[in-house]
Amino acid sequence: MMAMLREAIKTRGLTQTAAAELLNVAQPRISDLARGKIERFTIDALVNMLARAGIFLEVERRRAA
Repeated sequence: MMAMLREAIKTRGLTQTAAAELLNVAQPRISDLARGKIERFTIDALVNMLARAGIFLEVERRRAA
């Protein structure tokens, strides 16, 4: 999910400030995202940021083989 967000920011050519505004987070959160600091993000925070970027996930549950 972090990679998807980083790619969306890069593709749109956003600065960290513009990305923070789009994703409704503080700029230091975008810095954490860019540096791959995964321990600073919850799954729900990443899902919310993806949705704000117009990226929606589909989750599928399956039994282990």
